[in-house]
Amino acid sequence: MPAAAPNIAALIVAAGRGTRARGQAGDPPKQYRKIGGEAVIIHTLRRFIDHDDLGPVVAVIHPDDQAALAAAAGDIAGRFRTVGGGRTRQLSVLAGLEALAEAAPDIVLIHDGVRPFLSDDLITRAAATALETGAALAATPVTDTLKRADANGRISDTVGREGLWAAQTPQAFRFDLILAAHRAANAAGLVDFTDDAAVAEWHGVQVTIVEGERGNTKLTTKEDLDMADVRLMRAGAGRPAAEIRTGFGYDVHGFAPGTSVMLGGVEIAHDYALSGHSDADVALHALTDAVLGAIAAGDIGSHFPPSDPEWRGAPSERFLAHAADLVSDRGGTILNLDVTLICEAPKIGPHRAAMRTEIARICGISEDRISVKATTTEGLGFTGRREGIAAQAVATVALATDEDFSR
Repeated sequence: MPAAAPNIAALIVAAGRGTRARGQAGDPPKQYRKIGGEAVIIHTLRRFIDHDDLGPVVAVIHPDDQAALAAAAGDIAGRFRTVGGGRTRQLSVLAGLEALAEAAPDIVLIHDGVRPFLSDDLITRAAATALETGAALAATPVTDTLKRADANGRISDTVGREGLWAAQTPQAFRFDLILAAHRAANAAGLVDFTDDAAVAEWHGVQVTIVEGERGNTKLTTKEDLDMADVRLMRAGAGRPAAEIRTGFGYDVHGFAPGTSVMLGGVEIAHDYALSGHSDADVALHALTDAVLGAIAAGDIGSHFPPSDPEWRGAPSERFLAHAADLVSDRGGTILNLDVTLICEAPKIGPHRAAMRTEIARICGISEDRISVKATTTEGLGFTGRREGIAAQAVATVALATDEDFSR
């Protein structure tokens, strides 16, 4: 009679409150930010839920995130269970292990909730190695030259990289071994180990390295999330899953009596104001039209008619934020925004950095995706006569698509 297949469980650790990936105020924790139109943690959970060899899957989450996870779960709702995490990663893992104790799986795979790009093969290899040796750590060999520096940033030593590995997850263990190690560490008051292999090593468990994957990256910063979004949309079997689109925007506003102008979300002191139904931010209006054009969603006037009193004096950031939300709603991402202001005055250079910051904040993308330029018309035309300001903008957007472009 063939031996029974091992019971392999997965523990997805997602209780953190990291801030490096935050964009705008009020953004959710990084595990609930969307990439490819879906929350990061859902992409990660799918890798384990859909794996043929795995049994129970437990997500360890912050106690305040139950509603966020339920809202994001979609078609995998009910296919995993949740448990509240602790104040450190190690305590969160222990809470998850205790939740699995009654089921007593043979093997448990412990994985970061913000590593959504691991392969089925890595899961299989990590579990198989843990079955054979008791403990396995996914890791990649260090290839960069390593430097040790003093407190002032001066290099004090070059560290040999031979035999050095960069730890990843999943980390797989015989369940009884890792549960005992975590319980012992907690009883000893040691609750700040940075990974589970370290807990196992402290408890005397020998851990075996399993070759990891370069693509199995941990999404830590907002830039990581932006790149992951594009990566998911570009992935596909035989066809691109991302359609790259470009939109163009142009706007003009004349001067009127006043003491300042709004440009790129920044108020700039000036001899005049700009005339318009809203705050007449010509830069944000051009950018809004460029983003709307990239997704073929009409123009700014069709979304915010100047005849509607609701928009009288309205801040133009509402218009650009709406266009950015439409991109996000379609599972897309803004890859680049480029705006050129055409005027003799005011001088744009001193305010360029502040404009980039504001535009990035409004759109929820990083500043290195924003370009703000300025030029004059050498005294020619209405801008040359200092009668107003014009702006031209280009937006590049990636949209998820099922269309096959190979035909």
